[in-house]
Amino acid sequence: MTILSIACFPVNPLVLSGVLVSGHNQAAYIVGWAVWAFGMALVMAPIIIFPRRGGVEKGKSFINTTLLVNTGIYGVVRHPQYLGGIFAIFMTTLLWYPHWLFVVLGVMGTVVVYMGSRDEDQRLIQQFGDEYIRYMEKVPGMNLLAGIIRLLRHGKRK
Repeated sequence: MTILSIACFPVNPLVLSGVLVSGHNQAAYIVGWAVWAFGMALVMAPIIIFPRRGGVEKGKSFINTTLLVNTGIYGVVRHPQYLGGIFAIFMTTLLWYPHWLFVVLGVMGTVVVYMGSRDEDQRLIQQFGDEYIRYMEKVPGMNLLAGIIRLLRHGKRK
């Protein structure tokens, strides 16, 4: 994953060193900045949310959450940090540097991230038990569109 992330990093070493020459589309480049910013906001979500809502002891890392957080972005997708990585690294790189190699690496990276999210689900089942299983049944892992639609439908019922 580290190698894929470096090879696809938006400030791309392959492009900057001249090893790879890609096309440039100004509109896609601008959209890429928006995609990057959105992805980074998702990446930062647990760092900001878990200490506030996850029962993290003061002074401890956000990864020491003791409560299942299922509101806010976690009411839309279970793994915003993984999804944010896909947006901020793989999608942004392709928008900034359109090249077939970044399509291939982006697909590979997305599969690796998805598999990591599945492993994370198993770890969280161990940590939170049936509560997390019920959460998994309601909230999609990384499908942002399905999560938004579910949230909108749920909101209309109230």
